[in-house]
Amino acid sequence: MHLIKINLSSLFILALFLLPTALSAQNNKQKKNGYVKLFNGKNWDGWRLELRNKDTVMAKKVYAIEKGLVHVFKDFPDSLNLNTGDNGTHGLFYTTKKYSKYILKFDYKWGDKITNNFDRWQYDAGCYYHVFDAKIWPKGIEYQVRYNHITKKNHTGDFWAAGTTLDWYSKDGKTFLSPKDGGIKKEQKKNELYGHANPKHNALNNKWNRCEIIVMGDKYTIHKLNGKIVNIGTNLSVSEGIIGFQSETAEIYYRNIKIKEFNEEIPMEKFLK
Repeated sequence: MHLIKINLSSLFILALFLLPTALSAQNNKQKKNGYVKLFNGKNWDGWRLELRNKDTVMAKKVYAIEKGLVHVFKDFPDSLNLNTGDNGTHGLFYTTKKYSKYILKFDYKWGDKITNNFDRWQYDAGCYYHVFDAKIWPKGIEYQVRYNHITKKNHTGDFWAAGTTLDWYSKDGKTFLSPKDGGIKKEQKKNELYGHANPKHNALNNKWNRCEIIVMGDKYTIHKLNGKIVNIGTNLSVSEGIIGFQSETAEIYYRNIKIKEFNEEIPMEKFLK
């Protein structure tokens, strides 16, 4: 009996030594290079689901969790509610926390199904950030996720400044052009502002796109697509807010949603190299 007590005590002491190491390894896995997973791939901890029709049961079907990613419209029929205006399945899954200065990364790819206002907007979804009014549709800044299969034109990385304004850079007033390439500042623009004219993108080929939003409060925001800068805005009219991912006109998959926050503003020049 004495030997058993000694062995159990030894095991307990050993566990106390190993526990911090195990927890540290787990934390390092979750937080790599300063990035933290926003979506854990298992459940909706840290998020809330919002549909136009306020149906919380349907929301969990619209935003299905599947093999560690979010599959939007997974079990819905093809050609659902086409061209019927504002539909119940329009919505977003929102963070419960506000963010201000950060780098947000996520991947997406299109599925086959189409829905809602498809003829008008084609393959359309997006990521809203600095959201201060979380209605459907919200007020904030959108990193547009969109592909027009008719014109074969990419719109991913476009701004949609909804209830917000920002200074934007262009030469023709239609498409983003970096200041270093001759882009001229257009002050306090709103609504749809087209990104880079021809970025590398994956449309309907079942391949993933890598998206990145670099935003520093109200100072500036940078949209990147597959490693390339496609849009820049400065002097934003809003400095913080929640983040949301859209369900709109087509089946879409989201994965690898992660964020790196900053306590202080990082100069924009660091990200323009």
